[in-house]
Amino acid sequence: MRRVRLGPRSLRARLTLVVTLGAAAALGLALALLYAALNRQLATTLDRDLTTRAGDLAAAVRTGDTSSVARDPLAQLYAADGTLLAGSPVLVDRRLLPADDVRSLEGDTLRTRTLPEQGEAAPLTARVFTQRLDDGRVLSVGVSAQPLEKARQGLLQVLLIAAPVLLGALAAAGWLVVRAALQPVDVLTREAASIASFESDRALPRVPGDDEIARLAATLDDMLGRLRVAFERERSFVDDASHELRTPIAVLRGEIELALLSSDDPAERQRSLRAALGEAERLSQLAEDLLLLARERMGALVLRERPVDLLDLAASEAHRLDRTLGLRVRVSGVPVVVGGDADRLRQLVTNLLHNSADAGAEVVEIRSSVDAVEATLEVADDGPGFPAEILGSAFERFVRGDEARSRGATGAGLGLSIVRAVTAAHGGTVEAGNGGPLGGAVVRVHLPMR
Repeated sequence: MRRVRLGPRSLRARLTLVVTLGAAAALGLALALLYAALNRQLATTLDRDLTTRAGDLAAAVRTGDTSSVARDPLAQLYAADGTLLAGSPVLVDRRLLPADDVRSLEGDTLRTRTLPEQGEAAPLTARVFTQRLDDGRVLSVGVSAQPLEKARQGLLQVLLIAAPVLLGALAAAGWLVVRAALQPVDVLTREAASIASFESDRALPRVPGDDEIARLAATLDDMLGRLRVAFERERSFVDDASHELRTPIAVLRGEIELALLSSDDPAERQRSLRAALGEAERLSQLAEDLLLLARERMGALVLRERPVDLLDLAASEAHRLDRTLGLRVRVSGVPVVVGGDADRLRQLVTNLLHNSADAGAEVVEIRSSVDAVEATLEVADDGPGFPAEILGSAFERFVRGDEARSRGATGAGLGLSIVRAVTAAHGGTVEAGNGGPLGGAVVRVHLPMR
């Protein structure tokens, strides 16, 4: 079932929408508070003027001047029993305060009252202030509430008109701000899209400043550089692997063709088949090495761990290979038992011995040691050592110096790469250097004790 997107697609539109909604909520709250404050201010002013006028009329009534009540726009004077004594002519027969309220009045009151329609007089809504005088009479003074209502309606209309205008201005400002903020992202997107392959040395543009987008641009540019390096390394690996495969395949094909042509010479045919078998074994070993490195890079190199004595393992491999490789191998040190895969660790020692033999060494010294944290297996030889140009990358695949120092057992430049892969799979580290006890190359394998 296809999902329907209800919101805007672009990040710029979504951010603008969020900013606009937030601004609308804030603006609505601000205008509501403004309306409430102005409305309260208008009502307070009206009530203050009303009480001031009522005080002046009360002072005049106390002096016996009841005619001032009749001259007031909206006032009435009542006897204690509710009888109307004097009042404004505009009220006609309408009362600001019913007789029952007059008799029950206690203290001053301020309320809004609606006077009913009478004759030609329209209904009147008024604010009425009422007080009982010292002689028991009651004075009610009112003011029409219509100006207040008109002011409220005018204020509400102004706010309702201003709100959309302000909201539109805020939305436009938000759009411009978001557009300016995301402009570097658009530039980065176009530049990244224009980089068709890692063969180009083009870099992403630097974004000025130290904000999140600037840091993102710098991070993406650094990542692009690392990917370019990784791409070059993988391409070099493919080229080297193709080169290494081409030679044994060509030799294998030639030997097979020679065997077919030598059908009348059994000795020649057998020699060709043996040579073809050797090349097939070389291809098989190369494929195994590549598979091991691939599994190690994927984290899928399976180890069958059990206690392994490094000193005993090194001694057995040295005894097995010293005559085959033409080396004099000396093994020394203390017994060191680690948890590891014996076959993989044996392959590690074998590759290190082949590496020394390929470099032209005659004597190899293997020494094991241990401390509280890790075990160390040191393999040193009396050869020429690692060329300076490859010392920092001796464990990379297909790395060779002038003396082909890094060529492993297969002759394909994978020997030391496999040493590093096996060591890493065991949770250890490996380092290469020159000098050592015999003056040549030295490789130290550090494995954790567990």
